[in-house]
Amino acid sequence: MSAQPSPLPSPLSSTAWEERYQAGTPRWDLGQPAPAFKTLLESASAPQPGSAIVLGAGRGHDAIFFAQHGFAVTAVDFAPSAIQALDEQAQAHNRSLRLLERDIFGLVPEFAGQFDYAIEHTCFCAIDPALRPAYVELVADLLVPGGELLAVFFTHRRSGGPPFGTTPAEVRQLFEPHFEIISLEPVANSVPSRQGEEHFGRLRKR
Repeated sequence: MSAQPSPLPSPLSSTAWEERYQAGTPRWDLGQPAPAFKTLLESASAPQPGSAIVLGAGRGHDAIFFAQHGFAVTAVDFAPSAIQALDEQAQAHNRSLRLLERDIFGLVPEFAGQFDYAIEHTCFCAIDPALRPAYVELVADLLVPGGELLAVFFTHRRSGGPPFGTTPAEVRQLFEPHFEIISLEPVANSVPSRQGEEHFGRLRKR
């Protein structure tokens, strides 16, 4: 009797994401901070620096950008190559960040209530959409009372994923039980490949 072939890893598992990083430059990696975050932190309405957790941080462009603007940043990703690249980039920029090679859904209770901000860019769109209610609960649990989620949501209408698209209506439906939506607007300065496919939100924990 021949041995059964090993099952392929889930396309959303840490193993699968690690393979994507090792294969080359991932297409979700802009090579720079999200333009929406640049606009926010360079504006008159920029949030006051505080403790921030970057979920699904990848190679860390957003995490380092927030650190450069005075935030105490914890960056989380479960792909070892992403964390290694983030560490190298942080050293190159002479920035000190706390790096966690972890599944985001294992952060609570250890890190419950520890952060003023949660930073979201390409994590919400990368998880199984069935886990979105759990993601909302996680973010709420990580934040202090009145803490903010600063998020770039991928609002494309293509089928399948990742990245899995969403809509402003779905974001409101999912988050409003736990968050006051301060703003949720289309991103005007997305990179060309994402024009018309991003919304930026500021959401405050109730």
